[in-house]
Amino acid sequence: MTEVSDVKIPWNGPSLSIFALDDDSDFREYIAGELDADGHSVRTFSTPSDLFVACEVHQPHVLLLDMHMGEVNGKDVLSEIRKRWPKLCVIIVTGYPSLEGMRQTFKQDVFDYISKPFSMMELRRALGQAVTDLDLGRRPQDKLRAELGRSIRLVRSDKGWTLKDLSEASGVSVSQLSSIERGTHLPSLESLVAIAQALEAKPSKWLDAAGL
Repeated sequence: MTEVSDVKIPWNGPSLSIFALDDDSDFREYIAGELDADGHSVRTFSTPSDLFVACEVHQPHVLLLDMHMGEVNGKDVLSEIRKRWPKLCVIIVTGYPSLEGMRQTFKQDVFDYISKPFSMMELRRALGQAVTDLDLGRRPQDKLRAELGRSIRLVRSDKGWTLKDLSEASGVSVSQLSSIERGTHLPSLESLVAIAQALEAKPSKWLDAAGL
């Protein structure tokens, strides 16, 4: 089970869809309550078959997977998960950690490995890292802003330009360019074209990189 004494650190990331597979009913109840309080959408399962059916209907952002569940072998569950949903973020949560077990599971693209007893702070840290590394839970417009900002910043840096240089060449203000590059502001089509022309770049490539 989790540690009795736990520090409540507010979750300030996006709301995630989280599935948890564990044969311990107390753990399922606990983790569902804690993650629900953080604003996540949580479903817990006691059997792999129920989990697989649910994943077919709706693939979550994150799966919390216990590796030791009585007669159920977590490694077999993980192998099936990887066959069906190879990009699903899996975080192993187990009360029987071992170095060899960690090596084997990480070979199957496990994002993180948390041993019981653990604190919710540890789990929130792992979820936060997954959000950052895998870009989980963000809306399409958030991803678009971030990718356009990154692309513009990279091209500007490659040219050795400052924001002031780009502003003078494009006619877009320094403050607006700064917010665009930080991903906090989505440029208008007119501004995007002006920036691309100033940088001698194709905005279509930036949109492709953003998945559009």
